[in-house]
Amino acid sequence: MYKKALAAMLMAFAAMSSHAAGPVSVAIGDRGTWPTSIDSTENFDLASRAELLAFGKALADSERLSDAELQSRLKVKSFDRASVDRIRGRYWKRLTGNYLNASANCTPSAPFCVKVHGEADFMNAAKAFAVPADSPYRAWSSQARTFHNTYLDELLRLAALFPKVSSEIDTYSSREIDGNEFADRTFLLTFDDGPTTAGGTTDSLLRTLRDARLNGVFFTLGTRLQARLQQAGASSMAYAYRGMCVGAHGWEHRSHATWPSWEESVARSIGLAQANLPDSFVPLFRPPYGQRRADSGDFFVSQGLRVALWNIDSQDWNEKVSADEVKQRVLTLMLLWRRGIILFHDIHPKAQVAVPWLHDRLTASGVQWMDCKRLVATNAD
Repeated sequence: MYKKALAAMLMAFAAMSSHAAGPVSVAIGDRGTWPTSIDSTENFDLASRAELLAFGKALADSERLSDAELQSRLKVKSFDRASVDRIRGRYWKRLTGNYLNASANCTPSAPFCVKVHGEADFMNAAKAFAVPADSPYRAWSSQARTFHNTYLDELLRLAALFPKVSSEIDTYSSREIDGNEFADRTFLLTFDDGPTTAGGTTDSLLRTLRDARLNGVFFTLGTRLQARLQQAGASSMAYAYRGMCVGAHGWEHRSHATWPSWEESVARSIGLAQANLPDSFVPLFRPPYGQRRADSGDFFVSQGLRVALWNIDSQDWNEKVSADEVKQRVLTLMLLWRRGIILFHDIHPKAQVAVPWLHDRLTASGVQWMDCKRLVATNAD
């Protein structure tokens, strides 16, 4: 009995260690320092150009650090240089493409409008990026420097640990989607870890989404969905999720990295959602913590599933980040990446504050909120 208990404790500790890849601090910006509203496609592009150059500057500065200096800054024991270089290279390509989109219609006299023809031009512009002391954007640039350095550390920390600790930072194959493949200004809302009990935050969020004529993918946990089905019944749950998409997040919120029964968890959670919510079910699986085994691709193919990751983490699960900070962080990252899958959690109330604020703020900006059913149709085999 003692040996079994000890083995269980060691396995639990290993599981916790495997997903202890979170940053020491997370990026929190202040959109109030930005001097203009984002009430048009032109103003969205203006703000986007600024964020792209600021993040590019942070990325360029990080490349001057030695491996030892970067490892110390990221506070990681493991450091995969090849992974870091791969992610940096990918970011330069994405940033350049995004900047070309954001600057396509700006005049040379417009703020943050630099002539860029390709990646080398953008890298040079980012390295030289600075905002004059008398600029109306000076207050923004001061906080943006902190935001983007901190945010870059979040990303490079994940890159330094990958693939030893897998995460959303990289995909293993084209069957894994993370939002970077979307069209410019296109975003998908996703919500993890629910549902809550009847009358909880899941129900409130569903009403909020319908009021705004939005939808999203809800990645349900088997244990919570089963409890809600027992509480309210399948017909009640089907009605609650009407117009939405429901995928699975596993039977319990546990990393696949050290869990022998992860395949059973996937199959069981998928089966429960599909059997009870056939009109809303979509064949998408989101691994807890974004962690999955490098050799798991064949299993997901055999189950007819795609792995759905994300490229914008709202941090709404983080107790240190307020609802106001969540919405401002997400807006800044939308301006930076210009497309993607946004990660929220319906078991926390912050998404209910952030989503309508983002929707209202970006109504005239040219942003498109992807219909979750279209995502599935687009990625069908």
